[in-house]
Amino acid sequence: MNQAWHSLTSEEVASRLDVDLRHGLSETEADNRLASSGPNAIPSAGARAPWRIFTEQFSGMLVQILVAAAVFALTIGEALEAGVILAIVLLNAVLGFLQESRAEKALEALRRMAVGRATVRRGGRICEIPADRLVPGDIVLLQTGDGAPADGRLLESIDLSVQESALTGESVPVRKDAAAVLEPATALADRTNRVHLGTQVVYGRGSFIVTETGPSTALGATARLLESVTAEPTPLQKQLDGFARTLAYGVAGVTIVVLLLGIAGGESFRTMILTAVSLAVAAVPESLTALVAITLALGAQKMLKQGALIRRLPAVEALGSVKVICADKTGTMTENRMTVSVLDVAEHRLELKLGEPDAEGLAAEIAGHPAIDLLLIGGALCNDGLIENPEDPHGAYRVLGEPTEAALVLAAARGGRLKTELEAALPRTGEIPFDAGRKLMTTVHGPAADGACPGVVVRYLAGGRFLGLTKGAVEAVLPRADTLWVDGDEQPLDAAWHERIVQAHDTLAEKGMRVLALGARRLDAPPPAAAKATLESGLSFIGLIGIYDPPRPAVMQAIAECRQAGIKAVMITGDHPLTARHIAEEVGIDTSGGVIGGSEIAAMTPAKLRNAVKRCAVFARVAPEDKLRLIEAYQSEGWSVAMTGDGVNDAPALKKADIGIAMGRIGTDVAKEAAQIVLLDDNFATITAAVRQGRAIYDNLIKFIVYLLSCNLSEIAVVTFAPFLGMPLPLLPLQILWMNLVTDGLPALALGMEPPEDCLMERPSLSASELIFGRRGLNLMLAVGALITELSLGVGLAYWLGGSGAWQTMLLTVLVFSQMAVALALRSRSRPVGQLGWGSNPALLGAVAATVLLQLAIVYLPPLQAAFHTTALSLGDLAVAGAVAAAVFLGTERIKLAGFLRRG
Repeated sequence: MNQAWHSLTSEEVASRLDVDLRHGLSETEADNRLASSGPNAIPSAGARAPWRIFTEQFSGMLVQILVAAAVFALTIGEALEAGVILAIVLLNAVLGFLQESRAEKALEALRRMAVGRATVRRGGRICEIPADRLVPGDIVLLQTGDGAPADGRLLESIDLSVQESALTGESVPVRKDAAAVLEPATALADRTNRVHLGTQVVYGRGSFIVTETGPSTALGATARLLESVTAEPTPLQKQLDGFARTLAYGVAGVTIVVLLLGIAGGESFRTMILTAVSLAVAAVPESLTALVAITLALGAQKMLKQGALIRRLPAVEALGSVKVICADKTGTMTENRMTVSVLDVAEHRLELKLGEPDAEGLAAEIAGHPAIDLLLIGGALCNDGLIENPEDPHGAYRVLGEPTEAALVLAAARGGRLKTELEAALPRTGEIPFDAGRKLMTTVHGPAADGACPGVVVRYLAGGRFLGLTKGAVEAVLPRADTLWVDGDEQPLDAAWHERIVQAHDTLAEKGMRVLALGARRLDAPPPAAAKATLESGLSFIGLIGIYDPPRPAVMQAIAECRQAGIKAVMITGDHPLTARHIAEEVGIDTSGGVIGGSEIAAMTPAKLRNAVKRCAVFARVAPEDKLRLIEAYQSEGWSVAMTGDGVNDAPALKKADIGIAMGRIGTDVAKEAAQIVLLDDNFATITAAVRQGRAIYDNLIKFIVYLLSCNLSEIAVVTFAPFLGMPLPLLPLQILWMNLVTDGLPALALGMEPPEDCLMERPSLSASELIFGRRGLNLMLAVGALITELSLGVGLAYWLGGSGAWQTMLLTVLVFSQMAVALALRSRSRPVGQLGWGSNPALLGAVAATVLLQLAIVYLPPLQAAFHTTALSLGDLAVAGAVAAAVFLGTERIKLAGFLRRG
């Protein structure tokens, strides 16, 4: 039922659902409704079978070309080459299957959140039933620690607070009010008279009438949204697929041209068929998919050591090109832990340093300002939070209870006022529980134990035996106060003091803080039950307490590093705009473009939203659908987007983003399964380290892709253009396959192991159009390929015209040596290789040396000479080949540096 239940009274809801609030549904009626509405579970429609996941690994164009290349290899009798190619294809499919099968667990994680039991009122009695048998109209009872088993309208709320951050992004538990009747347009995060599946009761108790179950719940809507989201391929995946299509047409055209030219030049039809097929096999970089997978796997291992668990290998390279990080505020930029940051008393304000378990100087402040001491004591006593391990010598206290109250207890402990000791000296003898209508909580403590009572309390009581404390919203406490306690003396609370308190409150609220006030009262005896209401009048106003969810300590530096790297940090949160702005300013996110709310996003056209995301970096009160629209807006600008988050509300956006990053400790299962990366330490700074590592890996991917394709291009060009120069077939089919085998494997893999360069985080992020297969990448490949072709073909032509019987062997050797020179030159795309140090990548030196030795083996060992139809070269010939390779090395250095400088 799509109704605004929050805009109706509980009686109206019960009437529309046809249920008696005193007795609940009968078992017969509940069974009928279950048959009609279905079980209270999120359906699993759309899950892919394992066999389908596996077969989809063969759908890529490059994989299909590799399979065709394997068939070609078999047609020319190269079973070994065909076997290697097919093994690579199978390895790639297995890796992809293992990664993608885990992604299907995202919806299963959503369903697990609904599993459990519920306490309900049926047929006039209280019973416990499986949560999946709940139906609309059921009356459910809640208490502290329970998870809401469905969506519903509250019937009763007694000090009820519900943690909804996993669903709405709000960091502060929501105080619920069953009596509230709200406007129909009230946002999900502000519906204080409702509870939702997937949220948790952190304090109090209550009951609600079920209005939605299973797929009809807010969580179910998120599940449907997650099902509808298609994960975006990474920039490299997109370009590899486009490259494969171009390659398919190009290879087909070149092989036909070579075949026709060879036959026209007098070569036998069989020889040219074998040559054309060999050239097609050589043109396809069959090692590319395996090299990419291996390089990404090695990078994932390095990232794991830094606290980032890579769930899907393509995410590694995507990190290297990310241009926008859209971060959720709660639990990502902040600690998701309410903390007292300001204590404000008459004529004095103390700002507490965050992150210190026992702040030095706080004791001195207490000694010099009794009102601060009394404010801390009152906040701890008028409080239902419980402190654990109070004897810890390091002050690493743990507090149980509602987060705001836990913050007050912890602040007092940091000031040396442990709640356990305070309660021993001033036991609670009376209370008025918190009520959302009053916005107050009041407790009575005493009689004061002789010798154990804090001096400031003795001073305040001035002979009294019982201490009354009232804590709550400023607008509720201030009208009930007649006096103000100013460092040990009571003064009338006149208009000037009243204005000063209101201004102090507004200042703290503008900084995104939740502000509480504390009042006190002297009592000679505990009041009788009938007179408890008088406790909340005639108060002494003690002071204000500013509480907020602090940013993580390393976030500011991490965002500064992102800015240096040309990455835009964006805050997307379900929290209040004022809170979002304050946290954004504190961590260094640009707020000059203002804060845009979810309602504004919903009203924007796609064009207006694209303009908005360019200027604005802070978005508040954002719904899951809004997050998707924001990510799509950035992606439409050609920007690679990373999204961080921890809640159910983040899951669709995590899946849609180019790179989804979930929090490992506080993150929900849904968020972790939807993301490609999980931060094990929940530290935003780990993202910067992961981006740095991702850029290093991406940089190395570009290096060996340029190497592979420029070398393959030169092989094709030599065979294609030789007939135009009047030369016979320059390379035999087996020689082509040999060269492809020894140059495409180990050297390219070793390039992928190159250590990261120091300047990686100083370069701007690349857009999708600027990546390896963009204009600059193609220019580099074409220029290097042309250089190898020109020099090697020139040497081959000179030897052939000179009548040398070793001209084919010479041409083959020059090509192999030149490709090794390119591998050495491409160790860096922005710096001369000499600046890197020749010993910094021993794997590459070993791979180049091994390749050269293998080439010399087929040139000088008689059995291999016979197999590959080679002729021994003289020392002079080797010197020429070495000189050409040196020229290729120097030329590649010049080409790459010129291209990099033009780019900068």
